[in-house]
Amino acid sequence: MIGKAQQFAEGKDVSIFACGHMVWKAIEAGKILEEKGISVDLINIHTIKPLDVEAVIRSITKTRCAVTVEEHNIIGGLGDSISQVAAKHFPIPVELVGTNDTFGESGKPAELLVKYGLDTPHIVEAAEKVMGRKKS
Repeated sequence: MIGKAQQFAEGKDVSIFACGHMVWKAIEAGKILEEKGISVDLINIHTIKPLDVEAVIRSITKTRCAVTVEEHNIIGGLGDSISQVAAKHFPIPVELVGTNDTFGESGKPAELLVKYGLDTPHIVEAAEKVMGRKKS
């Protein structure tokens, strides 16, 4: 349904919000984090506008930290949207996994994901980093 997030996993340690085909990379990262004993609240934000603000707030108040994952510039995308909700309703540390204000290049998709830090290991790293910054 447009404007309603999809909950893929319910956890308590870190919220991971993803969109597009990066949802699969977030699912892979969630499995790795679960193997490390980190409980992941994994949410597919398939529509950024309208954003399911209630789902975002419900998740971040539980986990107290978040990672956003998108194959997009971190400026003006999912990361910005989640950060604005957090800043307004429940300030928490947020890590953004996305392209860093750069133009893309041509190449093999898997290689480009690695080049721009959009692969599974980078999502795991972002989750571990943001958890180290969260307030108990």
